[in-house]
Amino acid sequence: MKALPARDGAGNGGRRMRRIATGMLVVMAAIYATARAFESAHPAIGFVRAFAEAAMVGGLADWFAVTALFRHPLGVPIPHTAIIPRNKDRIGQTLANFLRDNFLTSQVVARRMGRIDVAGAAGRLLATPNEGDLRLRRGASRLIADVLDALDDERLGGVAKTAIAQRLGQMKFAPILGQLLTAAMKEGRHQPVMDSIIRWLAQVLEENRALIHQMVHERANAIVRWTGLDETLANAIITGLDNMLKEAADDPDHRLRVKVEEGLMTLAFDLQHDAEMQARVDRIRDEIVANPAMQRWLDGLWQQLRESLLRAARDPDAALAGKLGEALRQIGVTLRDDPHLKALVNRFVRRVAAGSAARYGDGIVKLVSETVRGWDAQTVTDRLENAVGRDLQYIRINGTLVGGLVGLAIHAVDVLF
Repeated sequence: MKALPARDGAGNGGRRMRRIATGMLVVMAAIYATARAFESAHPAIGFVRAFAEAAMVGGLADWFAVTALFRHPLGVPIPHTAIIPRNKDRIGQTLANFLRDNFLTSQVVARRMGRIDVAGAAGRLLATPNEGDLRLRRGASRLIADVLDALDDERLGGVAKTAIAQRLGQMKFAPILGQLLTAAMKEGRHQPVMDSIIRWLAQVLEENRALIHQMVHERANAIVRWTGLDETLANAIITGLDNMLKEAADDPDHRLRVKVEEGLMTLAFDLQHDAEMQARVDRIRDEIVANPAMQRWLDGLWQQLRESLLRAARDPDAALAGKLGEALRQIGVTLRDDPHLKALVNRFVRRVAAGSAARYGDGIVKLVSETVRGWDAQTVTDRLENAVGRDLQYIRINGTLVGGLVGLAIHAVDVLF
């Protein structure tokens, strides 16, 4: 709606200049008639008549040329007039081709984007948000909030959940887990975990003494039970396991720990290099992703993310004042001051823009062409005339004046020579 006043202003300016140009033509006609009537009274009046006569010819010629662009002069269907209404489809296609060849090619976009420091601008805005355009930030925040509110939450959530699930399904977790395990063991970060496991096993053993006695009693034969050796055997098993766990807890080089570490190193190697182990991890990954509990978790994750985005968009100042704001400022400082990262981001933006132009340029061209083709001839005429009508009326005015000067020069040459 904001463009309408500008078009109305352009139309009013064009109509005012049209009246001036037409008025000049009428004035020249009146001067010509008057000078023709009194030409014999004085030789100088001949110069006035010659100026007015040539000015009428120049003004009429330019009026015809300007009018012929948009309509038939005086409504007479003279050939090669009303040029724009008759050729609107070709004009639309030419305009679309001009946009494609000069603005929407990947080479042009890449060249223009190469002169724009997107990363630096974003870094400065994020690093010093209080110095940025407050209206721009709030306007962008409102736009984001309105877009999030307007989008179909269920469909958008489904798209987000599907994208996350697909991303998880494509990730190779086995090599990552193997590398993490190898790094943890080299730095000794697995020792506290192993200590916790040993303490947990000792506690489980203590809490299940009765169960061990029952298991030994049930599996012993009648003679062993009759002699009471089952109780002795059960106590020996419990005591031996308890002693072994205590020794392993106190001795970092205990053989139990060594065996566990050997097993972990083998597991880490297989995770990184064994195809069968990696396939097993992939199957576990797929089962977890397909589990209904995981789907419910993804639903909850999307809702939390959406609500967080809405809160931040509706109150950008509060969001920028917390941890998120501090993180964004740190990102901005890095973008602003790190030339390597700045070059990387700018190159990425340039590639995205060039790729978008290559991918969607033909679609934009088709949209422009079909939009112009869908307009009626009067709409095209009115819009173009409002856009350039003021300058075209200046052509009529200049034609009147230049024609008059040429006529004056010709008359002077005729009189003097």
